[in-house]
Amino acid sequence: MRDFSYLRADSVEAARNAAALPGAMLLAGGTTLVDLAKCGVAEPSAVIDISHIKGLDAIDVSAGRAVIGALAKMSHVADHTEIKGRFPAVSEALWQAASAQLRNTASIGGNLMQRTRCPYFRDPANFPACNKRAPGSGCSAIGGVTRGHAVLGTSEACIATYPGDLAIALVAFDAEVHLGERRLKVEDFFLAPGATAEREHDIRPGEVITAIEIPGSAAARRSTYLKVRDRQSYEFAAASAAVGLELEGDGRTIREIRVALGGVATKPWRARAVEDALKGKTFDEATVRKASELAMDGAVDHGANHYKIELAPRVVARAILKLGETA
Repeated sequence: MRDFSYLRADSVEAARNAAALPGAMLLAGGTTLVDLAKCGVAEPSAVIDISHIKGLDAIDVSAGRAVIGALAKMSHVADHTEIKGRFPAVSEALWQAASAQLRNTASIGGNLMQRTRCPYFRDPANFPACNKRAPGSGCSAIGGVTRGHAVLGTSEACIATYPGDLAIALVAFDAEVHLGERRLKVEDFFLAPGATAEREHDIRPGEVITAIEIPGSAAARRSTYLKVRDRQSYEFAAASAAVGLELEGDGRTIREIRVALGGVATKPWRARAVEDALKGKTFDEATVRKASELAMDGAVDHGANHYKIELAPRVVARAILKLGETA
């Protein structure tokens, strides 16, 4: 870890001005930045501490939306009564992420900015070729141990999986990230690697995440987050699904459905083909399972991660059927 300067910002404006400096990185809960610095990936020239800015930890929920401040703690959002009632998939995604200690420390904005857990990315001493760290150097993961890597949204430059849980639920329900003068759909905030694997987020120099806004809907109220992993706690998803469901008055016809995938793609992945195949259809298991297969349209495996192509549709179907049972 190289020497760096430290600045405690007392306002959003001060944070933005400091964040525009070359080599500056923001510090909120620190669970991502400290981790990356320890493994030699992050080497900031300046660390801007935004954890003391007042007002950025507010959680405001109404019938039409939820606005969650960027400094709100993961555990506080997960346990918020109105979030649990109006956006259960968001609460469930947060509870299934990380450990209790990390959830009590990590911020919502920092959670969106977390980077991949690809072991080749996080071990520069042994694997210098990584397009995320050194653009143009190659991808050590391709041809390596790929069990945890992505099958959707990949490119010749990168096959690293997006590791988070919260963003999967946010993408499913068209949430927006507030960046000051700009607002972006969370789905657009995350970037697929293409030829520029080093760019993971559409955030510009001087921009700071201030809040996340989630529109309310009937599908968001009847929603769930299902995470399948190698062990029951403190593990990243092999495949996960955030699903929301709204049925017509007859209780049998699907009026609205939302589906997003985690653990299988280079970014939070909206499964619109599944949604389109189910809208207006009668809710039954055979229809759900057939439509869920479309979640893997365009998937490309690299050997050991082929199982995800079979696993993900099962996770999607299971989540949808779970909601149908409670409808």
